[in-house]
Amino acid sequence: MAFMEPLQNKYSLVKGAARRARQLQSGAPSLGVSNSTKACRVAQDEIRVGKVTYTVQSAPLPTADVPR
Repeated sequence: MAFMEPLQNKYSLVKGAARRARQLQSGAPSLGVSNSTKACRVAQDEIRVGKVTYTVQSAPLPTADVPR
């Protein structure tokens, strides 16, 4: 399955689809029409057509311990 940009990489796509699939399994309504009833596939279809977007957050910067 080919996806268009602005996806960062396949890993971020999988993470976004997994989060959306968990939402669907918890009872969230589908945002589009899909040929599948499986939550993972429905989530991928929603991302592919642009109904669901997600952002990839960068890792937080470590904080320095400052002695008082």
